[in-house]
Order: sequence, then structure tokens, then C-alpha cells
Amino acid sequence: MNINTYVFKNFVKNTLRRKLSDRKLTPRVINNSFGVYEVVEPWQVSEKRHVPSHIPKPSYSLTTIPQEGPIRPEIKNKNQIECMRVSCELAKHVLDHVGYYIKPSVTTDQLDEVIHEIILNNGAYPSPLNYRGFPKSICTSINNVACHGIPDNRPLKSGDILNVDVTVYLNGYHGDCSKMFEVGQSDFEGKRLIEITEICLQNAIKICKPNEKFCNIGNIIEETANKYGYNVVPAFIGHGIGTYFHGPPDILHFAHKSVEKMQPGMTFTIEPVLSQGGKEIEILEDGWTAVTVDDARTAQVEHTILITDNGCDIMTK
Repeated sequence: MNINTYVFKNFVKNTLRRKLSDRKLTPRVINNSFGVYEVVEPWQVSEKRHVPSHIPKPSYSLTTIPQEGPIRPEIKNKNQIECMRVSCELAKHVLDHVGYYIKPSVTTDQLDEVIHEIILNNGAYPSPLNYRGFPKSICTSINNVACHGIPDNRPLKSGDILNVDVTVYLNGYHGDCSKMFEVGQSDFEGKRLIEITEICLQNAIKICKPNEKFCNIGNIIEETANKYGYNVVPAFIGHGIGTYFHGPPDILHFAHKSVEKMQPGMTFTIEPVLSQGGKEIEILEDGWTAVTVDDARTAQVEHTILITDNGCDIMTK
């Protein structure tokens, strides 16, 4: 749920901000070089779900305003790292269970309800809920929705590709990960997009180690994406994470130059968004849903990473 504000100004067409009431009632189906799929528009969103009083909550659970993160990338000690491991393991556990419920006719609101309850039953808080006013417990981004899709009552359709982003707040620390799913069977182009996005993430993780420049994450992701004919959507970035949901370092997923280097004890997410088409997105009237301007499909995958003395650990593996 992190946006590169500089790139945002250049690649988000604010003048094309669509009203939800303007959506077409008849589904639009794409059938071209991008593949065969339905263009997704937001549907009805249900009320925010309840969190019992005994569940420890982040600062924004009532105010919508998150606590400030550190000024510089945090070097975590052994105790902080162990706390992160616990929250990340739960996030991965929850995400692993999502696939059981994804099938045609199920709504993303139903997915949100199931995951909300799983998180609560594990004594944790669903981090997205009320973060800067976000109304749901997970993000669900389908087909042309690039990021920050809000779970609603649209039934999933066979052939959809779906990103589910899960973050939990447990014992004072956030753990964050996301994964792509096919609803039934996607077409060849959908499968290929998911596969290459996963390769981009794995290639980026492989280079992570002490004294490696952060910019090389973006360099290798964009190089890999372009090699297979895809573009990186630059508006969305990875981020440092800990007791704070988002903090330094900013992890840019496109080629750039930076002198900042990784150090043992740093934890951050890598979460590239790849597009079949152009890089431009627009934000819908709900203030969250980011869709591609050209209706191209996107895919996103994410892990939380710890830099160790000798390399890195995937904390959400």
C-alpha cells in the first residue's frame, strides 16, 4: 500500500479519475494481444468489519493516521527480528489458505470476511483495515486493477487473475506478503504474466545482501520485465517495515541510480507490479483502486526480506 509520490505525478492520470457511478453496467471483455479477460470496475463495498477489543491494534485503527516510521532504514536487533519472523510467518500462513476459497462466483468481499476471521483467530489485526481510511482487511486486485483493489461484491469470473495482499499486525510488528492466483484457468497470456512477475521478484531477492545497492533491485526487475516484453508500473514501491507499516527504505522497482546500501538487520518488502501494456494508471473515485489506463492486465507478488550477515532471508516464505 505504498506509492512513489514523485513517479505518481508522472504516471497517474488524475484528469481521468473515474466516478464509480460512471462505470458501464455491461461487462467489457478484452480480446486482443493482452489476452481474453473482463475489465474490472468496482462494485458495492460492505461495511468495515469489527475487531474485538482484546486484539492489539496499531495506532491508526481508530484515527486512520499511521505512526511515523524511522527517518533512516532501521537496523533491527535480535529480538525485533524474532518479532518480525512471527508476524511474517502468520501473514504467509494466512496467504497460503486463500487459495482454498478462490473459485468462480465467490466474491472478494467473501474472501475478505474469511481472511479477516483467520487473522483475528490468530490474535492479530489485519493491517490494511482503516490504514489511511482503507475500508477492508486485505487488498484484492483483479485483471486491470494494478494495486489497492478494495474487496467488494463482484463475483470472481473463470479466467480472472487475482492478487491478494495480506498484512498482519501481531505483537506490535507487521508482516506483509502477496501472491497471484488464477480463478479457474486463465489464458496463456495471463499465466505468462504471473510467471514472469514471480521471476522478477526472485531475481531481485537473489541479489540482496550486505552492501548491495538498493537501486540494483529496480535495475534487475526492470531488465527482467523488459526482456519478456512487460513494463514495470513505477508508481508502486516496496518499503521498510517493522512496528510501522511503511517506512524507509523506499524500494523502487524500476531502473534508477542510488547510493544507499543494504545492511544486516534491515527488513523491507519487494513487490513489483508488471503490466502487459503501458505504465500509466489512474486512481478511481474511491481514492484507492488503481487501474491501468489502457486496460492492460497487471500482476504483483511480494515478500518481506531480512538482510543477514551473509545474504538475506525471505521472512514470508
